[in-house]
Amino acid sequence: MNIALSVQWLALALVIALVVDWRLGEPPSWCHPVVWIGNALGWAGRRVAPLDGPVPAPDPDYKSFGLGALVWCAGAAMVCVAAVAVQKGLLWLPQHYQSLWATALAMVLLGLVLKPMLAWAMLYSEVQAVEEALAQSLDAGRERLSWLVSRDVTQLSESEVRESAIESLAENLNDSVVAPIFWFLLLGLPGAALYRFANTADAMWGYRGVRNGQVWEWAGKWAAWADDVLSWLPARITAVLLLLVSGGRGWRALVTQAAYTPSPNSGWPMAAMALALDVRLGKPGVYVLHPTGRVPGATDMYRAGIHARNALLALVLITLLALFFIAR
Repeated sequence: MNIALSVQWLALALVIALVVDWRLGEPPSWCHPVVWIGNALGWAGRRVAPLDGPVPAPDPDYKSFGLGALVWCAGAAMVCVAAVAVQKGLLWLPQHYQSLWATALAMVLLGLVLKPMLAWAMLYSEVQAVEEALAQSLDAGRERLSWLVSRDVTQLSESEVRESAIESLAENLNDSVVAPIFWFLLLGLPGAALYRFANTADAMWGYRGVRNGQVWEWAGKWAAWADDVLSWLPARITAVLLLLVSGGRGWRALVTQAAYTPSPNSGWPMAAMALALDVRLGKPGVYVLHPTGRVPGATDMYRAGIHARNALLALVLITLLALFFIAR
């Protein structure tokens, strides 16, 4: 397959995946690859991290770290092998039949397979649902926010609920949309699948201390490191896109504000969103982003969604233009 056709595959498959995502949303859990990955990681995780008990786990716990790294690498290898096999099978159609219908069918199928690696429509709807719930009551808003974040929401004020939801939108714009697209464009379907595996593993294993009766301080460290590495550049691309589509304000403050969060990556899109909206965002007792900004109001959830959507559209447009010139 020549370079021009390969580029066309990338572009059309990406567009198909995004259209299917926006119109149909997530596939059922029984046929969702990311759900399969999560179930496998849950099963493996129960055997990787040591149980919390009266005797504290050693620090450093090299045994748990090594086991977690080994299981992560084995899982990543299986995901990549499966993705390579699927992609090769789809590429075989136009290579073998060399007809327009075979190429079109392969493009559609590749887009459908790529779709589960992206979750823009679900992210947008869930964040907007938090504001709709807040319109009913603070308790309803807290309950709906708990679907999005792992932090304790029971004591959050109305403005803090909005801050958490906007932060989740910005962070997951990278994790669920920009980063999978970035790795798909670099490495094809295996790249997107590997990233979703790494991000899911970090979400399930990348905790400090005890969670659900297991000690993850060392068992989940490799998963956290891997996600940090794979998310490093996409997170910064996401931040640049958010500031770009919001009018280009806050470039100088972005680097400083992004450094306030414990994560080396999540602070970038969150700080960019705070600057784009000119609002204060933060996690109580942990960090504050853009402290001179105003308290988020009811319309800011909608505005955050618009900025995120425009950032995605800008990414797609830039990608298609770049692929067009590469194919020439």
